[in-house]
Amino acid sequence: MNIKRLLTSCFGLGRLPIAPGTWGSLPPAMIFGLMGHFHVSPLIISVVMAAVALISSAICVGYAPSAIAATGKNDPGEVVVDEVAGQAITFLAIGALPIKQVWLVAVGGFVLFRIFDITKPWPIRKLETFPKGWGILADDLLAGVYAWIALYICIRLFISG
Repeated sequence: MNIKRLLTSCFGLGRLPIAPGTWGSLPPAMIFGLMGHFHVSPLIISVVMAAVALISSAICVGYAPSAIAATGKNDPGEVVVDEVAGQAITFLAIGALPIKQVWLVAVGGFVLFRIFDITKPWPIRKLETFPKGWGILADDLLAGVYAWIALYICIRLFISG
């Protein structure tokens, strides 16, 4: 496996046989949960999530065409760096949480992102038609935005309300 496919598969997570997108969504959720657990400031968490989203997005757009060419598929299942980017968007600006709620929010954000990524409500599915790596990435970024909105509402209603 070359470096481009290694990076787009999130170091092989996308090559796992069952639900590769779910595996690809785990790293940002774990990073968020661990940073919150160890009392990292919300600002630093947001900066890290933004960096994860930007770096993952750049890898997807730049290197996904290599996986497309190698597999002959427009959206190869092994490419999960788009899920990394979208999941990071979900945790981009959450704010301070009580320590006992951090893992609940991490799991909730993970589940919400997977729901939006899998069901692709309007207009998420339309974004898949963009060319090459952009089509692979754009739908996940919008799924991340939808998941962030839903997570933010849940936090305000049930945790900080």
